[in-house]
Amino acid sequence: MGSSQESTFSSASTAAQVNALGLLPVYAKELIAGGAAGAFAKTAVAPLERVKILLQTRTRGFQSLGILQSLRKLWQYEGVRGFYKGNGASVLRIVPYAALHYMTYEQYRCWILNNAPSVGTGPVVDLLAGSAAGGTAVLCTYPLDLARTKLAYQVSNVAQPVNSLGNFGRQPVYNGVKDVFKTVYKEGGVRSLYRGIGPTLIGILPYAGLKFYIYEDLKSRVPEDYKRSVILKLSCGALAGLFGQTLTYPLDVVRRQMQVQNKQPQNANDAFRIRGTFQGLFLIIRCQGWRQLFAGLSLNYVKVIED
Repeated sequence: MGSSQESTFSSASTAAQVNALGLLPVYAKELIAGGAAGAFAKTAVAPLERVKILLQTRTRGFQSLGILQSLRKLWQYEGVRGFYKGNGASVLRIVPYAALHYMTYEQYRCWILNNAPSVGTGPVVDLLAGSAAGGTAVLCTYPLDLARTKLAYQVSNVAQPVNSLGNFGRQPVYNGVKDVFKTVYKEGGVRSLYRGIGPTLIGILPYAGLKFYIYEDLKSRVPEDYKRSVILKLSCGALAGLFGQTLTYPLDVVRRQMQVQNKQPQNANDAFRIRGTFQGLFLIIRCQGWRQLFAGLSLNYVKVIED
């Protein structure tokens, strides 16, 4: 009897949850589904993403290693958990980023159409609105990206030097996203939580433009009979993202290096201090070589397809 009642209550509870989901607007359902899929995808590629960050920031002990060697070293020092350090912040960022991007895109598009009719109604409007929406989403969720980088940058059992050309001073040890926010905020207030955002914002418009242009160009070269193929559209989108990401990748390297450098250099003679996007590009080329601007790029191709 008791078992039958429990089963009835359980069924009623499940039905209520299903009905509650049915009442949600379409965009909310899309965000929930997209967030769950995004969280799964981010977690699946988290080990490669962490290695990419270690290569971009020239973390001590990893700057001269390859991908497999880096993964082996992470396993040796931190075990399985080391592959996912910082992934929590990345997953937390997915839903608010997607929601802001989705909602502000329509707002920006309407504003452009109403206030700048000379732009027209073609793809330029979509490009501008998409870039502005992306910038808004980045601004609102950037501290989580900073936390992700700082957590991924620190490796247990690898001594950080007090001062080194390829590293930026002894980094504090963080115990989670909340600890990163608290520590970084103490360093320099809200401004510190946005260290490195310049390269990100600068790269949004050219990345969106290049991706859009290449996608349309590739699509125009496809025979008419195949233009409706979903697989072909996905392939064109992936290739467009790959090319766009390759050309703007150096900005991502500058961003990561800015995110992990301390507020003040540890040594008055420390010549390596990134203060801006373009100064950072030239400084990395001069001190680390131009190849460093593309460190970890092959791993980023996985992320382009996953995105």
